[in-house]
Amino acid sequence: MKKHSTTMHRFLLLAFTLLSFSSCATKDYRTASRESAGIAPNPATNREAVLQIYGAPTWGWRGWLAIHTWVATKPQNADSYTVYEVIGWRQRRGLPAIRIEKDLPDRYWFGERPRLLKDFRGEPAAKLIEAVDKAAKSYPWPDTYKAFPGPNSNTFTAWIAKQVPELGLELPFSAIGSGYAN
Repeated sequence: MKKHSTTMHRFLLLAFTLLSFSSCATKDYRTASRESAGIAPNPATNREAVLQIYGAPTWGWRGWLAIHTWVATKPQNADSYTVYEVIGWRQRRGLPAIRIEKDLPDRYWFGERPRLLKDFRGEPAAKLIEAVDKAAKSYPWPDTYKAFPGPNSNTFTAWIAKQVPELGLELPFSAIGSGYAN
């Protein structure tokens, strides 16, 4: 048993060392880009309703395996987007994990470029926005976050998709925690 313990200890030490020297371990989340990726239509020039669902690799080494997902909506003629997401570290600041705020819809997720998972425009988007808002506000775990198995950001997006099946959203395998809502 002692030999197994020593082997495991050496493996963990090697894994930690490799992760420490990897490029993601040298990034600083405080200075990582949170700018728009230029994916979403500009609300100043595009007056149609927009509903988009995004995913981006999570922070650090976890991004090799998992994504963070969120939803952004803009009703017709609105001059800004509302972003719906769950962020775990908000709890450490005494805030709910759920975040529903006016924001850039397509921000880099701390240096990671978002990928558009679903895109609705015009009348199809307009018909879904109210249902998405209602689903988000009825999320059963607004003050709870666990990276694994959930509830987390992907549980939240999966919850919305379950409540609004017209989205036709199937989250990728890397949306760890999405099965928690089932």
